[in-house]
Formats: sequence, C-alpha cells, structure tokens
Amino acid sequence: MTNSGNPLAGGNMKMLMALAAVLAVAGLVFMVFGPANKPSENPATKLAALPENIMGNADAPVTIIEYSSMTCPHCAVFHKETLPGLKAKYIDTGKVRYVLREYPIGATATSAFMLGRCLPKQEAYFQFIDMLYARQNEWATAEDRVGALRDLSKQTGFTDESFQACLDNNTLKAQILAVKNKGAEELRVLSTPTFFVNGTRVEGAQPLSEFEKLIDPLIK
Repeated sequence: MTNSGNPLAGGNMKMLMALAAVLAVAGLVFMVFGPANKPSENPATKLAALPENIMGNADAPVTIIEYSSMTCPHCAVFHKETLPGLKAKYIDTGKVRYVLREYPIGATATSAFMLGRCLPKQEAYFQFIDMLYARQNEWATAEDRVGALRDLSKQTGFTDESFQACLDNNTLKAQILAVKNKGAEELRVLSTPTFFVNGTRVEGAQPLSEFEKLIDPLIK
C-alpha cells in the first residue's frame, strides 16, 4: 500500500512538523520577552505636576525662577539678605514674578519642602519657607532633625498626626523629586541656589545689586 497521493505524507509531513516547532519556539520567546519594540513605562511620567510656588504679578515683565534646597546655607543667605529687598523693590510693585522650585539636597531638605506643601493654609507657604531659612541653624544641624522640624511645624498649625502623614506621603515626595530632576535634566541645574532671570542663569547667593543689573534694563 502506498501513500504517495497523500499531501501530508513523506517530505511534506516533515516540513509541517519543522514549521510547527519553529512557531512554538517563537511563541515561547514572545511570551517571555514580549514585543521587542514596546517601550518601558516610567512611573514618574504618571505623577501629577505640582503647582508653582509664586509671588508677584502674573503679568510682570520679569520672571525670576529660583532652584533652592532647604538645607543649603547659601540659599538661607539669599532668603534672609537678598529676597526681602527684591520683594520690596520689584515683586510687591508688580515688576517681578518670583517662582521658587524645590531642589532638595538630601532627605531633610525633602522633608522640609514636603511640609511646606502640606501646610493647612497653602497661602502661608512662603512665610513657612522664610521661617525655616531664618532658623536653619536650629533644625538643619540638630541631632534629631525630624524632631526639630516637628517642633517648628507645630507653630504653623501642624499636629503630630498631620506632620507624620505629610512625611509619609510618598506621592508628594516623588513629585518634589520630579521637580528637582526636571531642573537638572532640562536646565542643567547642578547646585543651589540657581536662578533664571528671564532665562539668564545666575548662580549663588548674589546680593541685590547683581539682580538689579539684570532686572532694571528689562523693565525700562
């Protein structure tokens, strides 16, 4: 008896069996590795952007953006010695829009910024930041930095429970770090304080006179 009339016989059967084996291996590879060109997901891209911390007229001709760290002593110098003059001469008069962006260096600075974002009254953000800079030597160098921050925070309406809930907010922490990372990646911010005056980079705690040189030509 012969099977020469059967299309699946002989060589054809062997070819089909080989093809099936190849397809099975390909399917296994796809299951293990997935599509070769599928991009990996970055969880940070799903974070909602934090609102900007702004002082001054939204339509001011000059915008100053500061990248700052709460434990940076040079940032504290700027906030204590230069910012009050900038505020009186330019921000309060509608000539400058000032933006503070978080660039925390270390866990303590991150916690301090988180507390600023968790204030019961968010309009008190800048007063809280100014207080922390004014008393930086008390809490940033304390043996128990978290405890020192807790004591100061209670003066602004925090309770033990709301203080801890804020520091346990991992989403907020990731959002603040995303602000820092964006500044580093897109604007090449490498140190604090770093400023941008209508896009012109200024580094370090410069005195008011240095900012005047940049601002005055822009508002004439």
